[in-house]
Amino acid sequence: MPWWQCWTDSRPQQRLTCLLLRVGPEQGGVARRKQVGTMGTSVFLRLFVILLIGGTPVRCAGDSGSAGDGTANPTKKPILLNNTADAEAFISGAEVVVVGFFQEPESSEVSQFRLAADRIPEVPFGLSTSPEVLSHYGVVANTVKLFRMIDNDQRDLDLNNDIDAEKMIRFVRMNELRLVTEYNPVTAIGVMHSSLQFNLLLITDKMSPKHPERMRKYRAAAELYKGKILFILIDINLKSNEHVMSFFKVKKSQLPALAMFHTPDEEQDVLTPEELSVERVQDFCNRFLQRMQKKKEDELEEKALNDEL
Repeated sequence: MPWWQCWTDSRPQQRLTCLLLRVGPEQGGVARRKQVGTMGTSVFLRLFVILLIGGTPVRCAGDSGSAGDGTANPTKKPILLNNTADAEAFISGAEVVVVGFFQEPESSEVSQFRLAADRIPEVPFGLSTSPEVLSHYGVVANTVKLFRMIDNDQRDLDLNNDIDAEKMIRFVRMNELRLVTEYNPVTAIGVMHSSLQFNLLLITDKMSPKHPERMRKYRAAAELYKGKILFILIDINLKSNEHVMSFFKVKKSQLPALAMFHTPDEEQDVLTPEELSVERVQDFCNRFLQRMQKKKEDELEEKALNDEL
C-alpha cells in the first residue's frame, strides 16, 4: 500500500465525521488530466484514509483556524487579469496560484472569492471576467482554478454548488503543492492527487536547531528535480506522522532520514545520512531513478521475449 495509507487506530469515528460534515468531493477539486498508478484510487477513499490518520486534533482539517483570523480586509483585491498574456504571466509567476474565472465582475461568488483571497495572503490570487481569458482556459461557467508549478497540474472548483469563502480556502489548502510540501492531514490530499510518481520524503525534527540549514539544502536539491520528484517534508513532532516512520522502519535516533517511494509499484528505499547535503540527496535520487529505469527496461525485455514465444 502507499506510504500515506498506513494509519493508527486513533479516533477514527471523529475523522469520518469530519469527512462527512466538512469535506465534500467538490472541495478536493477536479483533476484536469488523467492520474496514473495508484493515484487511481477514489477520491472518497483518499479522504477517508486521511481523516483516519492518528493523532491529529479533533478540529477538522481545513477549519478556519488554519487559514487566518477570519477578518477580511475589504481594500485588498485579487490581481485583475484582463488579457491572456497577463493571465499566463501571473500563472507562471509562483509555485501555486489561484485564479477565479467569472462571468460577471459583481456577484456573490466574486465577493466570496475576494474574501478567500484575503484570508490566504501567501498564495497569489488572480481574477478575470475577460471573455478572451475565459475562452483561452476553456471556462464556460464560474470556476476557481488552482495552478501548481511543481507537477504542472491544476485543480478546478466548480462554483455551481453552494460554495463560500471557507470552502474555497479548504480547496486551496487541500490542493496546494510546493517545491517542498510539508505533509499533514490537509496537504495529504494534494500529495495523493499529484501526477508525479516519485515521492521523496525528508523525515526530520522541525524543532532541531539544524532544521533551517537542512531545509535550505533540501530545497536546493528539489530545484534539480522539478516535474520529476515530489519533495515532501515529514515533521516527526506531528503525531499523525508517526505512521510514516513506522512504514519506512525509521527510528528517531536515525533522523534525519530520506525515503523514496515509487507509487505505481510501491518500490522504496531509505537513506539515513549523518547529515544532509545537496550532493547526498542528489546521489540518492539518481540511484533510485536509475534503478527504476533498469527495472522498466528489464520488464520490457522480458515482455518482448514472452511475445516471441
